[in-house]
Amino acid sequence: MRTTIAALVLLLLAPPPAGAAPTVARPESDGLAVTGYALPSTRPEIIGRDAAALTTVTVAAVSLRPDGASVTRPEDRVAALVESIHAVGLRAELLVGNWSNRLGAFDPDAAASLLGDPGRIDGVADRLAALVRAGRWDGVNVDLELVRRRDSRGLVAFVTALRERFPSSASVTIDVSASASRAGYRAGGYRLAELAAVVDAVQLMAYDQHGPGWSGPGPVGGLPWVRTSVAAALEEVPAAKLDLGVAGYGYVWRADGTGRTLTVKAARTLVERSGGTPRWRAGAGEWSARLPGGDRVWWSDGRSYALRADLAAELGLRGTAVWRLGSAGPLG
Repeated sequence: MRTTIAALVLLLLAPPPAGAAPTVARPESDGLAVTGYALPSTRPEIIGRDAAALTTVTVAAVSLRPDGASVTRPEDRVAALVESIHAVGLRAELLVGNWSNRLGAFDPDAAASLLGDPGRIDGVADRLAALVRAGRWDGVNVDLELVRRRDSRGLVAFVTALRERFPSSASVTIDVSASASRAGYRAGGYRLAELAAVVDAVQLMAYDQHGPGWSGPGPVGGLPWVRTSVAAALEEVPAAKLDLGVAGYGYVWRADGTGRTLTVKAARTLVERSGGTPRWRAGAGEWSARLPGGDRVWWSDGRSYALRADLAAELGLRGTAVWRLGSAGPLG
C-alpha cells in the first residue's frame, strides 16, 4: 500500500435500498462514477440532458438548523426531482449540509453543536434515515463545511451513525474541502483515514482555491493545486474511494473589490458583452479574461472538466463530482 501511494503521489506532482433503486442499470462512464450535485430548483430537463454522463445526482435538499439538533424539511418539489432522477436510471442522494440562508454562508456553529453532542448525532442520524426512506433516496451525502479541528471525532461519529442506519446497498458519502497537505486536512476537521473506513466515497471539493471575498483573482481550482490536494488526500484515502470534485462555475472580481459567482454560461456572456477576450490557461486548465474597467473573470467549463476526468481515470480514482448541474455546461 505504501509503495502504491508513493507512486500515485509522484504521478500527481509530475507536470433499492433505503429508497427505490434506479429503474435502469447504468454503467459508469469510462470506468468512473460521476456525481452531479443539484439544487431543489434544478429542472428535470437538465437531469435528462446530462443523464448519459452521470451515475448519481446528489440534491442539496436539507440543512442543519442553527441548534444542530435537527434538520430542515425537503421542499415539496424535491419528490418530483427524485422521481425524474430515477426515471433516467440514476441514483439519488440526499445532501445534508450546514449552509445557512440566514447567514448566506456555511454555519460552523451549527456543525459544532451537532458534532459535539452524541445525543444530537443520534437524533439527526435517525431523522435523516427516516427522510431517506420516505423520500425513496438511494443514500445520503454529508456536506458539513468549516468544521473545527476539535470536532473531527464527532464528524467520524456522525458518518458512522448514518452508516449504521442504512443497508449496505445505500450509500453514505462525504464532501471534503481540498487542502494541500495532510496537516491542512486535519486542521479542517477531517480525519481522512477514519472517514474513508466508514463511507463509500470521499468527494474532494477541489475548487474555491480562489474567490472574491477570500482571495484575489485566480483559478477556481487550478490543476497544480488540484494535483497537490489529491496527492495529500491519497496519503490517507484509498484511490478507489476518492472522487475528484470539479467546478462547473466561475467568479468575477470587480475593480471595486466586490464579486460574485457565475454560471459557465453567464461567465462567457459577461466576457462577450463586456468586449473582453477569453484566454485558455493551459497550466490551470481554466479560462480567464480581463474586462475593460479592470474586472477579472475565471471559470471552469467542460474543457476543464475533461482534463480533471482524465486525471481521475489516470490515478485510478473512484470518479468525479461536479458542482453543479445547471451551472456547469452540458456534461455529455
